[in-house]
Amino acid sequence: MKKLSHFDSSGSPRMVDVSAKPETLRTARAHAFVRLAPAVLRQLPRNPKGNPLEIARIAGIAAAKRTSDLIPLCHPLMLTHADVEVTLQKHGVRIVSSATTTAQTGVEMEALTAAAVAALTVYDMTKALDKAIEIQDLYLLEKTGGKSGDFRRQGKKHD
Repeated sequence: MKKLSHFDSSGSPRMVDVSAKPETLRTARAHAFVRLAPAVLRQLPRNPKGNPLEIARIAGIAAAKRTSDLIPLCHPLMLTHADVEVTLQKHGVRIVSSATTTAQTGVEMEALTAAAVAALTVYDMTKALDKAIEIQDLYLLEKTGGKSGDFRRQGKKHD
């Protein structure tokens, strides 16, 4: 089993030193789903706050850029690209985020943060209609680059 890198030899939390690692191209994609009642889905186009899907997309991109402000031991990264796709589906809203950088550490947290904040934004924009909204299935879809190599989630049909 691999050792957790965010702890020093005495077990105290630490920020990982990546200064010796080479800068390489790194990408990540993450997924989230917001389950909405049919009545809420029908109301989305008439939301007085604006288009919840577009606002969620922008919120997710902004969140990716601020990930190190939210996650205490996360490195601040210069993102070369971030995007969030928000699509309406039969039972809710599917969110797929992506992040890219050329850096010494990966962008998994940026992609996950983007998906999570986009999902929370959909909740915020629709909570007046239903308090039983569920945010589900937040997970990493794939990542490329870095010492640990590439990862692609198997068995999910959410690409």
